[in-house]
Amino acid sequence: MRFIGNLIWLLLCGLATAVSWFLLGLLWCITIIGIPFGKQCFKIARLMLWPFGADLDIHFFRHPIANLIWMILGGFVLAIIYLIAAVLCCITVVGIPFGIQCFKMARLALMPFGATVN
Repeated sequence: MRFIGNLIWLLLCGLATAVSWFLLGLLWCITIIGIPFGKQCFKIARLMLWPFGADLDIHFFRHPIANLIWMILGGFVLAIIYLIAAVLCCITVVGIPFGIQCFKMARLALMPFGATVN
């Protein structure tokens, strides 16, 4: 079931959002100061390709200052967008697994520093 969920996710939204996160990461990496933020965008892009079956551990206090800067620079808005997508997916019974993955993405989009994806 994970494979089927990941395949449907990849075809419907995963590929486009992963490419978007990857391009955003490249933009961050243009500056030396932005390289840590770009690396987090690459982490999110990798999760966007194959989210079903991936475990996410958020550790805010490993890098609290970086997470706060991330939240201010757009992480909060991205998390809200993923939360809205999650609620819209959860309206139907078929969309509930995809909504759960959007909730996972919202957590990572809010605090990516110190997070591990297994």
